[in-house]
Amino acid sequence: MAGVIDTNVLLYAANKDAAEYDRARTFLMEAGNSNDQWYLTEGIVYEFLRVSTHPRVFPSPLNPDEATAFLKPFWTSDTFGVLQSEDGHWELLTQEIKALTHPSGNIFFDVRTVVLMREHGIRTIYTADTDFLQFKNIDVVNPMDT
Repeated sequence: MAGVIDTNVLLYAANKDAAEYDRARTFLMEAGNSNDQWYLTEGIVYEFLRVSTHPRVFPSPLNPDEATAFLKPFWTSDTFGVLQSEDGHWELLTQEIKALTHPSGNIFFDVRTVVLMREHGIRTIYTADTDFLQFKNIDVVNPMDT
């Protein structure tokens, strides 16, 4: 079951008004209670902070303390890690860009996540973002559908 948990899953779990709230919370609790290793990326952490505190984007914005408190279990648990780029990152980025058809704009945030996954040997991302379906050799699982 292990893999990367994308920003949208975190945002659903932080937004009590979201239709996906219960499922996202359940998924995160199951992940945290499992023996599997789960990951975020630095970009996912910062994107969560950006969106969850933004009054024009997030329906009931969190204050910075609430947003960081939401993420604290991920930082303090042995079950969760945060992926960071290492040697070879830029070569993998170049390969990923070449594998896509005309990448531009917002897709580069997803490209970064996929490159980090490849760099660390992780195949699965848990997300409701269908843009990830265009990447080859990764498994996209929508935990809101399970």
